[in-house]
Amino acid sequence: MHWAFLPIAALLTITPGPATATVVRSAIRGRRLALMSALGNSAGVLTWALLSALGISALVAASEAAFIVLKVVGGLTLIYLGLRSVFGQGQLAEVRPRHRTAFRDGLATGLANPKLAVFFVALFPQFVPEGSSVLPAALGMAALVVAFDLVWFSLLALLVDRTRRALVGSALARRVERLLGAVLIGLGVRVALEQR
Repeated sequence: MHWAFLPIAALLTITPGPATATVVRSAIRGRRLALMSALGNSAGVLTWALLSALGISALVAASEAAFIVLKVVGGLTLIYLGLRSVFGQGQLAEVRPRHRTAFRDGLATGLANPKLAVFFVALFPQFVPEGSSVLPAALGMAALVVAFDLVWFSLLALLVDRTRRALVGSALARRVERLLGAVLIGLGVRVALEQR
């Protein structure tokens, strides 16, 4: 793996997007839930990286129909997660979501991003050393992205968790959750409508 990939992986991690909104949404309910959400998102990223290394992402990137289906499904998934936040119960002190649900939401967010397929197909080959096998190099780069994600989202979860303790049960906590839901809805609409 080329060392020039390190800053790209870091930038990819800290750029706000659906994963950030999903992790913060989970962190409002607890740090462990945020970690599970981050793990789910990382599983989605690894899935796209593996599909890229196996050449399946290239088919998605080349097929207009497959890309449209994936982006519409991805957009609807984000909209669904956003609607759950906007119209959810809102009693943060009383609601105890399961870790499995947080992981599933994170995984759905990671898989709901068809741009990852195009991103990995376009980016990974540039950093594979001459004569090296694509699969190990792609998995190494994906592992680096996942490691950065886990560190970044864990720090973010810790910060949100500390703030959350002062907000649990307050009207402000519910407003923040609704705002994050609106962000997810907006991101879902953008994913569904955007071009390649």
